[in-house]
Amino acid sequence: MDTVQKAMAGFSLDLGPLKEPLGFIRVLEWVFSIFAFATIGGYTGTTHLTVSCPDGDKPVEAFFAYPFRLAMKPYCLPPSCNGSCTETYLQGDFSSSAQFFVCVGVFAFLYCTATLIVYLGYRSVYLQTSRGPVIDLLLTAAFAFLWLVSSSAWGKGLTDVKYATDPNRLVQLCTSCKAGEFPSMGRLNASVIFGFLNLILWAGNCWFIYKETPFHKVPAPPTTMQEGGAPGP
Repeated sequence: MDTVQKAMAGFSLDLGPLKEPLGFIRVLEWVFSIFAFATIGGYTGTTHLTVSCPDGDKPVEAFFAYPFRLAMKPYCLPPSCNGSCTETYLQGDFSSSAQFFVCVGVFAFLYCTATLIVYLGYRSVYLQTSRGPVIDLLLTAAFAFLWLVSSSAWGKGLTDVKYATDPNRLVQLCTSCKAGEFPSMGRLNASVIFGFLNLILWAGNCWFIYKETPFHKVPAPPTTMQEGGAPGP
């Protein structure tokens, strides 16, 4: 209880840092990290096939969803024209790259939330010693690296998901089938874009945090001779 009271006693809301690059970019990181993991989490897709029958085409639908363990749910391929079907599974497990990407996004969001509270409420404490900016710089650089790795891994994983769910490839398993509608993956494409935008934001923000650290030395202005003065020896 005493710790909470001390923390609240030191809190002083100041929106000034939001007008500076350090705070403004942190808000952008907070927003784009939400977009990154929200566009992939909860995704569901369907790939479509049709089977030619004398009385018309019969649809076949194969469902898949985040975290993209495609073999979890069977679909009927091909259903014969009398109504019977054979259970078939999509192939591939791309959950590791997808979950890693979401994990980075969630932790980045939490870190942005924490640092924004520090920037806006405990600015004096943050700048009181060099420890705060240095730790902030190291963690921001680490997140920039994680965004690079996770976005690249998920971009490759998304390419594999598209290949595994491509109806033009799946019809090769069924002689009487025709390719139908390709799964809508606009959200997943956007997630990769948001991932690399986060990389740019976090890497760029390292410079503004670096300027708050003691590693960034502002050069002293050159001394000028006073009027009538003679230069020193």
